[in-house]
Amino acid sequence: MPRLPEPDHLPETAPGPDPAAAPVAAALRAEAAAFLRALRHHTEAAQDPQEAREAARALGRSARRLGAILHTFRPLLDREWADQLRPELTWLGGVLADEHLVAARLTRLLASLHRLSGPAAPRRGGPGIGTAKAGALLERRLTLARTRAHSACLTAFASARLHALVDEVALLGGEVPLAPDDRLRSGARADALAEAAARRLADAVAALPLHRAGHPYNADALALAVPAPDGQDTPWHQVRLLLRLHRYAQEVVAPGTGPGPRVAAARRALDQHRDASEAAHEAASAAATPRIAPTTAYALGVLHADQRHEVEAARYAFQRAWAGEAVGVGGEEPGRR
Repeated sequence: MPRLPEPDHLPETAPGPDPAAAPVAAALRAEAAAFLRALRHHTEAAQDPQEAREAARALGRSARRLGAILHTFRPLLDREWADQLRPELTWLGGVLADEHLVAARLTRLLASLHRLSGPAAPRRGGPGIGTAKAGALLERRLTLARTRAHSACLTAFASARLHALVDEVALLGGEVPLAPDDRLRSGARADALAEAAARRLADAVAALPLHRAGHPYNADALALAVPAPDGQDTPWHQVRLLLRLHRYAQEVVAPGTGPGPRVAAARRALDQHRDASEAAHEAASAAATPRIAPTTAYALGVLHADQRHEVEAARYAFQRAWAGEAVGVGGEEPGRR
């Protein structure tokens, strides 16, 4: 996973009173309440697998939001407390997301394989007769991965680690641990830290090769020689994480405003980019399985190329969504703040 930049330094601001951390405390309390509601819902839905999955996803979302708030607004909080809590929230969010992501990846790959193996597939150089075995191989691999992810999720719910995390989150219903006065810099405020998160996002977007993503299928993504979900994809994954931090920071300082249509479209494009990148990696990894038939390997190679085309299309969609936008707190368009 890309490493997030640490907001260790407060943005330069004019001298003023001590920072207004009230929006951060309010957001942490609200998200902690959502976290505990989702956990209770998961416990009550133990006999309904679908309800339990939805509750687990809601719990994971709350864990990610809490972690994002701790990250962006760390200078306003007790740093030792925040630095101990945030890795635990990251762990839980990852564990709870894995099963859903693996299931969605299998659905995506099988649907793509079915589309590519239509009647005209042999004439177009499609996967042809290797399709069935390629699909079976992907289903075996990803069903096993999903089973492992489900087991990890069940283990997490029964662990002392989760119980300790729940105890820490429950304490947020009382007093939020803020930084001592002598450690706060004069003039630092929640809105200034949210603006700093927006600037980090803008800088990361500026570093992307957007001029090369100006066409929907320019084959840049196909140049990824090593079958790994990193390399040239890493800066795009980093932007996706920074966009999420920006959105959550905006929700703290301007509750109820929403991210704006362009930011929402950019988020959807980057989610699509992540999904296609990881699906392509899975297809390439499956193609490297020892002793598979050449037709199966060929079908998986065609599938890999198809998903890399989807990566390229997602970059194009992001470029279109982002063009001409200067993102600030609240996601306003230029001239509309």
